[in-house]
Amino acid sequence: MAGRRRGSWVVALCSALCLVLLAGCGADPVPDTAAGDVRRLLDRRARAVLAGDEQAYERTERPARGAARAPDLFANVRAIPLDTWEYRLSRLDRSGSRATASAELRYRVEGHDRAPLTAERTLSLERHDGQWYVTSERPAKKAGEQLWDQGRVRAERGTDSLVLGVGRGARELRAYRALADRAVPAVSDAWPGKWPRKVVVLVPRSLKGMAGLLGAPASGYRGIAAVTTGEAGGPGRAPADRIIVNPEAYGLLADFGKQVVLTHETTHVATRAHTSPATPLWLSEGFADWAGYRGTGRTAARAAPELGRAVRDGALPGDLPDDEEFGFGTDAGRLARAYEGAWLACRMIADRWGERRLTDFYRAVGAHRQRAGAVEDALRDVLRTTPEEFTARWRTYLRSELG
Repeated sequence: MAGRRRGSWVVALCSALCLVLLAGCGADPVPDTAAGDVRRLLDRRARAVLAGDEQAYERTERPARGAARAPDLFANVRAIPLDTWEYRLSRLDRSGSRATASAELRYRVEGHDRAPLTAERTLSLERHDGQWYVTSERPAKKAGEQLWDQGRVRAERGTDSLVLGVGRGARELRAYRALADRAVPAVSDAWPGKWPRKVVVLVPRSLKGMAGLLGAPASGYRGIAAVTTGEAGGPGRAPADRIIVNPEAYGLLADFGKQVVLTHETTHVATRAHTSPATPLWLSEGFADWAGYRGTGRTAARAAPELGRAVRDGALPGDLPDDEEFGFGTDAGRLARAYEGAWLACRMIADRWGERRLTDFYRAVGAHRQRAGAVEDALRDVLRTTPEEFTARWRTYLRSELG
């Protein structure tokens, strides 16, 4: 009996100690309803954003004492045509009347996204008169920003496009819209088959804003006019792609260059489901450039000046460009030669074997289980050639087009 009493006392002491430790760490003791209250708060906040109900949204917020005013999320997202907006609470760290919530924001743009996109968010909370309020909402640590984190979003709807911008006037965004609306049918003509045939273009205020959306240093994208986000491979699984523009580099282009860039990026949207880890960058980037230049009449000499100089100087490449040569942080001349050589490889396939064989080749490479053997097998099965013969033919093509 004495032994049993001692065991009960130890269990009771351990239970009490656990409660003290949990409270000290900010976790919710069993009787605390904070997590449920915060979930209901976030549900109300989401419904207000989706319904455009500013008063209901304001009832979820309470500015933190002495803190600078947080960005007005409600006003910033107001122009975006949202189909869904939902928070999923994943963690709540509480200390007295204050708490920090980690949540997954799931949202979908109406008419463009096949499934909700996700964004990791951190919300600061404060309890007042028995109610929890949001004092700030921001991207989670190491998570990329959303466009509305950078300011009030302006939207321009096109026939096949949606352009969302921050710090950009309506006239400029309409110009992007016109370019995107021309890109979609051009890509559909170059890439037969099923794809969304719609694009969403994000135009941030600056290069820094572009880098913020990508969650990466700005230095890596200096001189890059635009990039496309989205999960490569897995047909139908990724909910959406976004074309993100670097307004500083893009603004330096002439109208022709702007159209080529947007058509190039739209091609990535179209081919994403058939682009996998087996696809080398020379093929994915070269095909996108081929679609961008297709039908423009632009000669190789004009479109590939860096590679043309190298060929005329006797520095004909020995092999197709490898993935490392496409790194945004690499030497600008080397990067240009990689893109130009990749474009001419795809152009050669279209000229020699036909456009249908080019798209079949692209799909065959992407369908391979792994990088090793992907190009070799597709060259054999689709183009009836070998890597050695293909490379030799490409080098001859470079001499004839650029020499």
